[in-house]
Amino acid sequence: MEYKRLGDYIRGVNVRNRELKVTNLLGVSISKEFMPSIANTIGTDMSTYKIVKRRQFAYGPVTSRNGDKVSIALLDGYDDAIISQAYTVFEVIDHKQLLPEYLMMWFRRPEFDRYARFHSHGSAREIFDWDELCDVMLPIPSITRQREIVSEYETLTNRICLNNQMIQNLEATAQALYRKTFVDNIDKENLPEGWRMGTLSELAIITMGQSPNGETYNTNGDGTIFYQGRTDFGRRFPKARVYTTSPTRFAKEGDVLLSVRAPVGDINIAPHNCCIGRGLASLRCKINAQGYLYYQLQDLIAVFNVSDDEGTIFGSINKDDLYNIEIVIPKKEDISLFESQVSIIDCEIKLRDSEINKLTELQSLLLAEMGINN
Repeated sequence: MEYKRLGDYIRGVNVRNRELKVTNLLGVSISKEFMPSIANTIGTDMSTYKIVKRRQFAYGPVTSRNGDKVSIALLDGYDDAIISQAYTVFEVIDHKQLLPEYLMMWFRRPEFDRYARFHSHGSAREIFDWDELCDVMLPIPSITRQREIVSEYETLTNRICLNNQMIQNLEATAQALYRKTFVDNIDKENLPEGWRMGTLSELAIITMGQSPNGETYNTNGDGTIFYQGRTDFGRRFPKARVYTTSPTRFAKEGDVLLSVRAPVGDINIAPHNCCIGRGLASLRCKINAQGYLYYQLQDLIAVFNVSDDEGTIFGSINKDDLYNIEIVIPKKEDISLFESQVSIIDCEIKLRDSEINKLTELQSLLLAEMGINN
């Protein structure tokens, strides 16, 4: 299919919030989504901010220090919003020739990010300016075919969102069950029969991570999957990105992975045997109750927050402090009963997460095919 110049299909928009009618302040993330702004706007003249409307785009021209991603997004969750003057707003001229949703799919392709970074220029900071954006070449099939492609992609997106919502509900249910059983109305001065105070190391086998030589790292799948810290953490399971040919400390499949450097206390579950770096510790329950251990660690967030506040400038927790965290240790029968209940929930969460990974792979495949099969 013949490639077309994007600038022939889009135009810049520069409408300011002069009358202060729009109050919904958003930013644009490198994940290519609009998000609520966290900027301090006290005393800021909001009348100079730009208005973006539904099915219009905004992007940040600065590409340096952006993780090789272009911050660009299509507004579809609101009728309108305001954004910083630093963003460029634009729109598709004729929706009968080019669907905004199809164009946004093109912007999500990693090839687009690589193109934008390559064509960025500047000394102090690199810019992918409006002229460069207009010079992007892309295939523009018939509007009917565009609708088909967008429909396929949105079907996958909706299924991913549904699974994420289900996981969130399941996790909330499991955490509520944990708190009802082991936290609410429990007096540490008068524990139930068979319960006692103890330390985390009495309940779990703890392995502190150790980073291999950096020269052994690779991203082509050579060696053992390696997690240095929380960088690769997901909602519950980390994503494999880096490998090492000289692994040092290990976590087994199912172990809880705990961030021991800023921010301390983030947790995931190892989906496979892996090597762990100094930013992580792995924990395995001594009584075969990994679900219980996972939710107990989630409930220790207040303890980990203290570690962040009182630690170094980076925040960390050392081996001795981690081993000696004081916890309530219920009797084994109570833990086992909870484990039998929560394991059903956790299995469903794992299945939903696996489906999300497969759907995400299908999305990536669909984006890749935009450049060759239209």
